[in-house]
Amino acid sequence: MLTKTCASKNMFMNNQKFQPQDKSIVINKPKIIEILDEIKASESIVDLRESTNALKENLESFKTDQVGVLNISSNGDTITINQKNLFVQLDQIIESGTIDRAIYYIERLQKSLTTIKTGKNNDINLNRWQEYEDILTDSLWVINRRDNSGVHTSGYWGNFIPQIPNQMLKRYTKKGDWVLDTFLGSGTTLIECQRLGRNGIGIELQNEVAKKAESLILSEPNKHGVILDIVKGDSRTIDYYGILEKHKIRKVQFLIMHPPYHDIIKFSTDPQDLSNAASVDEFIKMLSEVVEKASAFLEKGRYFALVIGDKYSKGEWIPLGFLAMNEILHKGFSLKSIIVKNFEETFGKRNQKELWRYRALVGGFYIFKHEYIFLFKKK
Repeated sequence: MLTKTCASKNMFMNNQKFQPQDKSIVINKPKIIEILDEIKASESIVDLRESTNALKENLESFKTDQVGVLNISSNGDTITINQKNLFVQLDQIIESGTIDRAIYYIERLQKSLTTIKTGKNNDINLNRWQEYEDILTDSLWVINRRDNSGVHTSGYWGNFIPQIPNQMLKRYTKKGDWVLDTFLGSGTTLIECQRLGRNGIGIELQNEVAKKAESLILSEPNKHGVILDIVKGDSRTIDYYGILEKHKIRKVQFLIMHPPYHDIIKFSTDPQDLSNAASVDEFIKMLSEVVEKASAFLEKGRYFALVIGDKYSKGEWIPLGFLAMNEILHKGFSLKSIIVKNFEETFGKRNQKELWRYRALVGGFYIFKHEYIFLFKKK
């Protein structure tokens, strides 16, 4: 047992004096489990609080290069844990009103340190769910700045922010899974696959765009040794079976699409390009064909994310996103979530905020500040 250094009353009153940092620390797993077992054996709630505070005091000054009861050098079996969240759980134990409740929290902490519990479709350890503060779970995403780290670039018109595939891959894939992006663009999805240890296949209609994406992706370190395949072709007619067979797989575990928002941006003069669709109905039909072809190779029970926005035409708001959503719901998918993501500026509106505000007042409309992420699950 760790040595008690002050009276239990004072220790209970002062337990908030240390502000733990939001960082990872490496500690000796068998030793902390042993200490928690000893704390559980306390004869009273006062003793239990005192012992837990003693553990906190030891952890407050803990450094991995020091020799001590929780030092990594005392045993090779270690665990990495977020210091801030560990202290939140220790405070919960200290603040318990009864010894039974305190023991419940101790056993829950021990379980989080010794047992990994992941879901079917991701690597999130649910026994340590508090540590995943970077993963969004609300349906409104206010992200004011795109991730421009590494090789990510905002230089391609119409690309989406890397945070979208990053969040989707963390929630709905495991390391080693296969991800299919049918509108590769600048390669954002495959760059995130590379960073997170997922294999990725990206399809791009335009040859020059595909070459630039390949150059960017090759410049990003492939620390997980994943397979990344850039295929030039039309997502409506390409041989998906042949692509997957080349990698000796039959299905992918996640499907993501960020198509043109009809004709808001003309990406090419190719008639197969969805941005050249003659009408909204034709656009939905073309997108539907992509979904039908690609989704046949998505594993049953896995997820599909469609990132899309609406458009104006002749003074009328066209609900492009919801038209696409309704079409997809007829193709063997259930709708799991509609996420609304804000955006602060686009190339077309950059440095023109006052002009667009004036136009909105004159025209009686509202300026687009959002797009949708429709999340589907294959039945």
